[in-house]
Amino acid sequence: MAQTPSWSEKMAQTVMTNWKDGSGADDKKPQHWNYDQGVFLKGIEGLWYRTGDARYFTYIQHSMDVFVGKDGTINTYKLEDYNIDNICSGRLLLLLYRVTGEEKYYKAASTLREQIKGQPRTNEGGFWHKKRYPYQMWLDGLYMGEPFYTEYAAVFHQPEAFDDIARQFIWMEQHARDAKTGLLYHGWDESKQEKWANKTTGLSPNFWARAMGWYGMALVDVLDNFPASHPQRKALEQILARFAKAVQQVQDPKTGLWWDVLNMPGKKGNYLEASASSMFVYALAKGARRHWLPDSYRMVAKKGFDGITKTFMKADAAGLWNLEGTVAVSGLGGNPYRDGSYDYYINEKVVVNDPKGIGAFLLAANEIDLQPGQAVGKGKKVVLDYYFNNEYKKDITGQSVRFHYTWDDKANSGFSLFGNVFQQYGASLDTLAGVPTAAALKKADVYIITDPDTEKETAQPHYVSDADAKAVYNWVKGGGVLLLLMNDSGNCEFSRFNHLPEQFGIHFNEDSRNKVIGHEYATGAFNITVQDAIFKTTKKIYIKEISTLNITSPAKAHFSDGRDVIIAVSKVGKGTVFAVGDPWFYNEYLDGRKLPAEYENFAAARDLVKWLLQQVPAKIK
Repeated sequence: MAQTPSWSEKMAQTVMTNWKDGSGADDKKPQHWNYDQGVFLKGIEGLWYRTGDARYFTYIQHSMDVFVGKDGTINTYKLEDYNIDNICSGRLLLLLYRVTGEEKYYKAASTLREQIKGQPRTNEGGFWHKKRYPYQMWLDGLYMGEPFYTEYAAVFHQPEAFDDIARQFIWMEQHARDAKTGLLYHGWDESKQEKWANKTTGLSPNFWARAMGWYGMALVDVLDNFPASHPQRKALEQILARFAKAVQQVQDPKTGLWWDVLNMPGKKGNYLEASASSMFVYALAKGARRHWLPDSYRMVAKKGFDGITKTFMKADAAGLWNLEGTVAVSGLGGNPYRDGSYDYYINEKVVVNDPKGIGAFLLAANEIDLQPGQAVGKGKKVVLDYYFNNEYKKDITGQSVRFHYTWDDKANSGFSLFGNVFQQYGASLDTLAGVPTAAALKKADVYIITDPDTEKETAQPHYVSDADAKAVYNWVKGGGVLLLLMNDSGNCEFSRFNHLPEQFGIHFNEDSRNKVIGHEYATGAFNITVQDAIFKTTKKIYIKEISTLNITSPAKAHFSDGRDVIIAVSKVGKGTVFAVGDPWFYNEYLDGRKLPAEYENFAAARDLVKWLLQQVPAKIK
């Protein structure tokens, strides 16, 4: 029985039907590089992460390829405009480079990074919104520039950028936040020369909802890539907390929505607005899911989303769902002049299916779709081993970087999608680059070891010692959940490593079953034909080049094919071990881009993640 499509899937269908080229533009207008596209494509990206459906990734790539030349040039983009809006879509360039490795995306993204280097600044260092808007910082600009800036700095080794990124938020809040309400004014003019600017403070006159929405989305997206150890990270989380409190206080109690001018509910001409409401839902829901905000904000977000779908979502005769109630644009200055007055904001045109409104809705819908499962992983930490698997390579900058089954690696070889599934269930991620001692394992609820190194992979492999095996055994016995993902013969160290799983009745054989040649995917197929206690939603999986298992008590075969044990589970004390002879859930076989749709590896990953988290014993408070 087919499942009813989620709101995000319904909205994506509208996008992919109406904007086949992915530009979000009216067919009558020429295409140009724009931030609207960057917003709704981030929503499509979130749907790809949540479903593993390659159609969404393909749509993103096609949309960017309309603009990105083979040499990395960006059609219609002009660096010399120094318009911070033009940075926004660069986040999709980073995604495409990190997934595909195609150099043109790196070159295009690096062009945008060059714009940031030259972006005009206020005297203290805040980015001007545009070159033609001198000395002005707008809330909008934080979303347009900072998430890209942060991810680029994290991926391409520019740690000095994080101080600059944090200061942009700190300065914006210091200048624009109203002490009484906690809300932030739309814009600030350092020079105080603009007609819209208060001659004492330099601030615009009103609290425009979408400006606050941009600011909130910027915060939660920057925190994704901002280093946990950075001294300014706490300041960013505190800014998010103040933002969330202020936004909750102006939520309409009846509908759960937010007014276009935030602090004037019910005033003549004011109206409940769709894009800002979606942005607030996204920021609050994501902040709560990632544990940057208290859980209570999950319900604030859910109430807001229910209001959005009830008030603004309408089906048309073709069966597509459309988003009503988005103000097309609101700005400051320019020609014709926008004075930031109340009358100005409420008289801007309200439209159907505005691209940035749809993008915000998609982002919000993806977060709300994740809410029901988050209790499964709440308070649980998943730690990935970087000690026995310790491979490095040089990246495009020439620096040596860790790769192969890592959380950060978005290429075929990475575990980024697998990690994302754990986060979708409310768990947090960590790594262990050192010896798995009892003290080190205390932080882990789930510990994952994959593909222990051979000498051809690492100059000095870390082999399992008696002390390592004992520490892991005692940790499992005390309630730890251990996931062992090996590899086939020739690609994995077996003889020393087997000392660890053998304590749980599991031995990995030095063989290689299911050798797949070319696209003969059927060689790697397994059918789950009976009700499975772990893979409850999965019927057909793909695992190639597997080391099979020999098991003794207390291990039990969970999945066998003929005489071969493929998957085993062992219960020891309060803990659980799950073992399979393949890394299995790396991106190449989760992201939908390679395997035919009949293979349900993404569904299998969701099923396994949920089951693993459920095996963690309840903590005694």
